[in-house]
Amino acid sequence: MPAVDPARTRPRAGAIGPYASGAVPRDVWLCVTLLLTLGSLLGAALAAPPAGVGAGRGFGLLLFLGSSVHVASSAWFCTVPEVRRFMAARRGRYVAAPIGLVAGMTVLGALVPPKPFALLLLAFFAWQFFHFQKQNLGLAALASAAYGTGPLRPGERLAVTAAGVFGILGLLCHPALLQLTGSVPRLTALFPFAAALFAASVGYGVVQLLRRRPEQRPWQVAVLFGTALGFFLPVFLFDSPYAAVAGLTMAHGFQYLVMMGLVAGGGPVERIPRLISLAVLLNVALLLGLLLNLASHLHSGGPVERALYGAYLGAVMAHFVLDAGLWRLRDAFPRAFLRERLPYLLG
Repeated sequence: MPAVDPARTRPRAGAIGPYASGAVPRDVWLCVTLLLTLGSLLGAALAAPPAGVGAGRGFGLLLFLGSSVHVASSAWFCTVPEVRRFMAARRGRYVAAPIGLVAGMTVLGALVPPKPFALLLLAFFAWQFFHFQKQNLGLAALASAAYGTGPLRPGERLAVTAAGVFGILGLLCHPALLQLTGSVPRLTALFPFAAALFAASVGYGVVQLLRRRPEQRPWQVAVLFGTALGFFLPVFLFDSPYAAVAGLTMAHGFQYLVMMGLVAGGGPVERIPRLISLAVLLNVALLLGLLLNLASHLHSGGPVERALYGAYLGAVMAHFVLDAGLWRLRDAFPRAFLRERLPYLLG
């Protein structure tokens, strides 16, 4: 990711584009992101019901926004002409792969019995939480670039990635946190090992950050990097699935919704009015999110219901695939598209 000159994040006289309408500055983006991330992790730990007790209505609403709505919001990209053209030129990734994932998981959901299907769910959850950590890594890299300190160093990237991998290992060793009991092998003996490796990764990341000169690690960069490092800490602290996992889901989803809102509201006025773009995002996210949420509760039904549940899983996987391409700033089109809409972050 290219470094950003802090001076370029201030509007110029006569500027047109996002700055002309009072675009959200980088400090507001960072503070909102931190508030939602840490608030989700802490709030879930404080408000989570005990293990074996269902979530209340308010908790369920937050989970709905952080899970189904955030996944559905990525469909907004399909309403943007230049993004559609980019995806159409790469149909393997953006057309064939999503259709194949939805179709394949629909068939598997209908045909595979529940107990063997639980093993597929373990693989799905591993991919899902790795997707979470990739987003954390991207946000940390974005903060580092936005505040003019350049890209993350290789050691810093390694630390964040390793912390995520060992956090996921902890989840897989403790399947009760994923509400998968009796259907998957228990690897609880490896849980302390995963915790030790997670702690070592966090310590290594702190050392890597401290290797920067003081002016290269402003508090904004340090706090967001530290949040990415410690993101999976609840996995090793709590026995309640809602305290250990729900906070991760909500934090990830709210991070994503903030970015989607900024992107949808940051387009050039001469193409699509920003309020219309935001209204489209809101409607797409809520309507498709409701459908996804309904399908997400059909895992214990008959073949038809389980097929719909499989389609839901396939749609979430398709979201992973689409996001991995559309937010990859190493590629020319995503970098140019996002820089146009988020100049106060990308320069």
